[in-house]
Amino acid sequence: MAFVHQLRGDVSGSTVATYASYLHRFYDYMQRVGAFDDNPMALVLEEIDESINVDPARRDISVPEMREFVAGVGHPLHRAVVVTLLKTGIRAGELCNLDRRDLRLEGSVDEPTELRPQLEGRPDSLYVDDGPNRGAVYNGEERTASNKRQRPTTIPVDGELGRVLNAWLAVRPDTRSPADPLLVSTAGDWGQRLTTDMVHHIVETHARDVGWYRTGGGPEENVTPHYFRHFFTTHLRDRTGDRGIVKYLRGDVASDVIDTYTHDWGNRVRDVYEANVYSVL
Repeated sequence: MAFVHQLRGDVSGSTVATYASYLHRFYDYMQRVGAFDDNPMALVLEEIDESINVDPARRDISVPEMREFVAGVGHPLHRAVVVTLLKTGIRAGELCNLDRRDLRLEGSVDEPTELRPQLEGRPDSLYVDDGPNRGAVYNGEERTASNKRQRPTTIPVDGELGRVLNAWLAVRPDTRSPADPLLVSTAGDWGQRLTTDMVHHIVETHARDVGWYRTGGGPEENVTPHYFRHFFTTHLRDRTGDRGIVKYLRGDVASDVIDTYTHDWGNRVRDVYEANVYSVL
């Protein structure tokens, strides 16, 4: 209880409950394997008033407000990170796992040595696989994050995202990784693949500058990389009225549904996406 009390005031109530839940699961596991005699967090969870908010009401940011935010992001890498998250709805880990072969960009200043076969016949597209797992070697490199997609997804790259990624490719540092990561650090870890911590730091830094992030704030007020996934889902769904296509792009639909959009990618997905995706530049 002293641990819970120490958290109060520094983080949101939902975060307090989340931390307590993590600790409860740890003690429960150690008790089941015989390492501990009991689980003190069982009583704590019964006593605390805080609860986990599984569906928080997030900050309401309009497209013009988001456009103004993007205008303040000048660094080519930071701009590529923010605009890719906004335009595709992918997770931070999925963003970090992108390799150069996953992006087909017509007129690119930096052509990849190879392209995914899944991008054949699909110009200006981004392929997000379901394969990379944290700690596993994938495309010749051990990964620090996992993709959480139920199925691989090919996402259209519109003109705005294409220009931002092309500007990044023009200055992207060389990397020694055989995987040729798309996004690499330009700071202390020069040329190394971005990690989710780096992505969070980039987004948090710019969000703080405009008052969209506060230490101790919960998901209701803080803009994080995951907020951009929420923004993408909300605005694209409202504009298209097609939940199926949005779910396909998010990569979180069942096999029978995602196959429908995979086979009709050119006529349905790309046309609907390009006709409805919001402008952020």
